[in-house]
Amino acid sequence: MSFGGYSGQAFSPAGDKNRFVLPPSFRKAVKESSGGRILCLDKHDRWNCLVGFGLSRNDELNAQIDREEERALRLGRDFDYDLRASQLFGFAQVPFDDSGRFIMPDHLRTLGRVDDGLYFQGAGRFFTIWNPDELSQMGDEWEAAQAACANLVAEAQAKAKAKGGSK
Repeated sequence: MSFGGYSGQAFSPAGDKNRFVLPPSFRKAVKESSGGRILCLDKHDRWNCLVGFGLSRNDELNAQIDREEERALRLGRDFDYDLRASQLFGFAQVPFDDSGRFIMPDHLRTLGRVDDGLYFQGAGRFFTIWNPDELSQMGDEWEAAQAACANLVAEAQAKAKAKGGSK
């Protein structure tokens, strides 16, 4: 079975010690893509969020650099292959356990403006990981993701409140 990409939405509240949980549907896709439990994380190049993907994206990233170099040469522009490779392959490889728990590296937590929860949004070849407050500041084109995020955050808060109230 070939890797089918990342789709859907999920929310993961922050745990102790910078731990988060990779939601089940994303966990399954990352395992398929990485051939194991390795989550690749990086800062998105334009948005205030992180991106996640599996190791199978390495071939795609190499092809992307080759296309960008060819285009630059065709247009008579300078192209720094090493710099671009460094930008694309600077992602962190983060292990996760069978339950999907992983530790968010501090530098990515800062770059992604991660606070007390992560919203996951499928994007095909990768998925985005948002601080819900950052996502809420995006434009109208993000309306569906913002609505899904708000709903998932409210569900998580209600669940936590119910759990806390039963003590």
